[in-house]
Amino acid sequence: MTFVPTSAPISVLASIPSPEINRFFIGPVPIHFYALCIIAGIVAAVLLTNYRLTKRGAEPWVVIDICLLAVPLGIVGARIYHVLTHPGDYFGEGINTWNPFMPGSVWAIWEGGIAIFGALIGGAVGAYLGCRWTGIRFWTFADALAPGLIIAQALGRFGNWFNQELFGLPTDLPWGLEIDSDNPAFPPGLQPDTLFHPTFLYEVLWNLLGAAVIILAARAFRLQWGRTFGLYLIWYGTGRAIWETIRIDPSEIILGLRTNVAAALLGVVVGLVIMIVQKRRHPGYEPSPYMPGREAKGAGAVQSPEPHDFVDVSEPPATTSPVGSATSTSVTK
Repeated sequence: MTFVPTSAPISVLASIPSPEINRFFIGPVPIHFYALCIIAGIVAAVLLTNYRLTKRGAEPWVVIDICLLAVPLGIVGARIYHVLTHPGDYFGEGINTWNPFMPGSVWAIWEGGIAIFGALIGGAVGAYLGCRWTGIRFWTFADALAPGLIIAQALGRFGNWFNQELFGLPTDLPWGLEIDSDNPAFPPGLQPDTLFHPTFLYEVLWNLLGAAVIILAARAFRLQWGRTFGLYLIWYGTGRAIWETIRIDPSEIILGLRTNVAAALLGVVVGLVIMIVQKRRHPGYEPSPYMPGREAKGAGAVQSPEPHDFVDVSEPPATTSPVGSATSTSVTK
């Protein structure tokens, strides 16, 4: 196993150092810490979503079946979004746009270049298809996923730290981030010991706090029918819009805003719409995590939900009186 340094470390007091390495080798195969951070996030999201989904009454590990579609489509969506929002890097004279065996092509995902908002769009399509496949209600899955998703995004941000990328404006704050002066992302014309806002750390802390807020709010207000996911969009979009405004990496501009600022604000709007519309459409609680007629079969296939999670909205069974007339039993509230 051979470690490959990015460059020599900088000695600066009272600051956050960047890692000296961003990958290691197992034989001839390079293993990037960025990829390991993303994988760690996926694993954390799957485990927490499985726990929350089974507590709602779903079959244990049905989340795996949904993720078989959601994760690959999320990666594809993340790459497409990045390419479309950075066209100058992939289209133009002298660029190997479509050659999958050449660096700089749209297929060279191993060189980096994925976007969270694209992952959300592609992953949502995959999750919808996976829910149709398994019979799980889409909004039930989205609500179960919300805190795990924002934790996954927090873990993924450590990959930016290892790569020394997507940092913020220069700062003299004591928690400024050190970036190697020979890093391609280091702004020209600045002193080698210049410190930068650690936007990766800001987002990590914001996301972890958000996970706690989402879990507590969902429990306190019994947010169902997609409203937990709506709260996630509002929380994540608000923080991302703030941190994005102090980043100095190149970005396309839409209506005077960086692409990801516009996407983050759109996420907040979508989250608010989900919260309002779903509250009006579904004032009660979900009767089951499954779509009607798609419940898991077999003894022990489904764990019992917590008593406060659902309200029985099915028709009460009819009983026959001794003289043959039908009377209805009462419904226990």
